[in-house]
Amino acid sequence: KESSEKITDTNMRHTLLSILIMANTTAMAQTQVTEYHPGVTAEGVVYYLPKTSIKVAVRMEKTTYTPGEFCMYADKYLRANNVKEEGYSTYKIVGTNIYSYGEADKQKAYALKVNPKTAACNVRLADDGRLLAVNTDAPEEKQPPQPFKPTVKPAAANPRSFLSQEILAAGSVTKMAELTASEIYDLRESRNSLTKGEADFMPKDGEQLRLMLNSLDQQDRLLSSMFVGTISKDTTETVFTITPDKEIDKQVLFRMSAKLGLLDSDDMAGSPYYIYIKDLQTLPKTEILDEKAQKAKEKAEQAAKEKGNGLFVNVPSKIRVTIAEGNNKVAEYETTAGQFGRVELLSGDLFNKRFTTRLTLDPQSGAVDKLTAEEPK
Repeated sequence: KESSEKITDTNMRHTLLSILIMANTTAMAQTQVTEYHPGVTAEGVVYYLPKTSIKVAVRMEKTTYTPGEFCMYADKYLRANNVKEEGYSTYKIVGTNIYSYGEADKQKAYALKVNPKTAACNVRLADDGRLLAVNTDAPEEKQPPQPFKPTVKPAAANPRSFLSQEILAAGSVTKMAELTASEIYDLRESRNSLTKGEADFMPKDGEQLRLMLNSLDQQDRLLSSMFVGTISKDTTETVFTITPDKEIDKQVLFRMSAKLGLLDSDDMAGSPYYIYIKDLQTLPKTEILDEKAQKAKEKAEQAAKEKGNGLFVNVPSKIRVTIAEGNNKVAEYETTAGQFGRVELLSGDLFNKRFTTRLTLDPQSGAVDKLTAEEPK
């Protein structure tokens, strides 16, 4: 009986332990962690100031050579010299474009409480939480350039479709090449006759003549490609994104090879292209405060952050972005960047009930774009 009771007690303990583990696991599975998003809250508004990101769009052209079926007979039958018998591809950069855009700086999050005694209650935010405007409509953000879209090429014609039955029935490649070359010379002779007006069957009008000449040119071009090969060109665009927090001096952005194309920055098979970002130190000069005044200013800013009764804005500095291959400058661009400036607290007097204050900020840099304060009549 005692043994039976011990077994029952042990089973109950195991059962209770299993239930607790299952309950804990279920509770953990139901716990959801959501990313913090700024916006309007019950107490006010939480917003970000922006930082500036740089995009470098590199447009590259690829040239591809495809040898013709009769390439080894090009010199013999068409007197075409230096025709390569192996295909190849070459690459070159045909354009570099630099532009900038603003994004939320997660290190610059501030709260603005809605106070009945103030007029700063109509706040406009971007989708990512950047502060855009107060008491007025937000300015339109500058749209980035449209992504590059290659032109859709029509399907290339097959030169074999212009070969006669006699050529296709030839017993060897050499004979096919000989007959094809003879066909090319006949086409050129016919074209010359039409141009000189000596053809046996001359067209009735200029439009018919144009169509006949175009048809002869197309056949000549396609049949000749079976000897000299074809060259095609394709253009693609690669975009590099950089969000700098400090100056950059000669950093490899990418590498370029004429045979391999665009390469990673650490691939030594290509020549390096460098990026430079320089702070142009364009911040307006500030009043030099003594130690006591400086501490008072910092204390006021800290109080505004904690109480949410102050509005912070960026005072950005201008930067210069340069792309270079060695000492050869490829592209240059200047813009303002909030992360290279400082943050200032706007006076709370601007948003008291005595004034109707309207404020718009630059969406990219967070600088004050327009500020008006009208005293009601």
